[in-house]
Amino acid sequence: MASHSPSSRLAGRSPRRLNCASYYVTGPYTHDGKNICIIQRMNDFLALMFFKGALLKDPDGLLEVQGPNSRAGYRMRFTGVQDVVSREAGIKACIREAIEVEKSGLRMEKAKDLDYPEELVAEFDSNPEFKAAFERLTLGRRRGYIMHFSGARQSKTIVARIEKCRSGIMNGKGLQDR
Repeated sequence: MASHSPSSRLAGRSPRRLNCASYYVTGPYTHDGKNICIIQRMNDFLALMFFKGALLKDPDGLLEVQGPNSRAGYRMRFTGVQDVVSREAGIKACIREAIEVEKSGLRMEKAKDLDYPEELVAEFDSNPEFKAAFERLTLGRRRGYIMHFSGARQSKTIVARIEKCRSGIMNGKGLQDR
């Protein structure tokens, strides 16, 4: 029997109701035009990430939070084909539940308001154009900047980070945008 990669095994075993968008190599897998999940290729593992994974029940405990700043996306981690094979029933159950969550219209609770560091508030007070440019950014981009600025321990580092990011913010770019 031919050996299959974990990603081809995952893709080949997805319920028929999912469609893979052709402009991605592996996903996102959609149902009625709504994103359900995507296969993520990492250095040491492969993952099946559910866009609204936080809303899934996950009775088998297969899902994990992607990182400390992730809210909705939960994923299953695989290090080999055997991981996929041994969890096949749980994978299918999560996919079916993710489709039902999407059909039902469930949404994540709105994120709490962002806590702006006082150095950023001071910059907004002294530069209304900068404040306006920041407020025009998407919520996700603002959140990325806030986490970046707030991750510094010293006030002078926060100020330096704000200054370094100024042109990107003024140009409507996110922290990771080029």
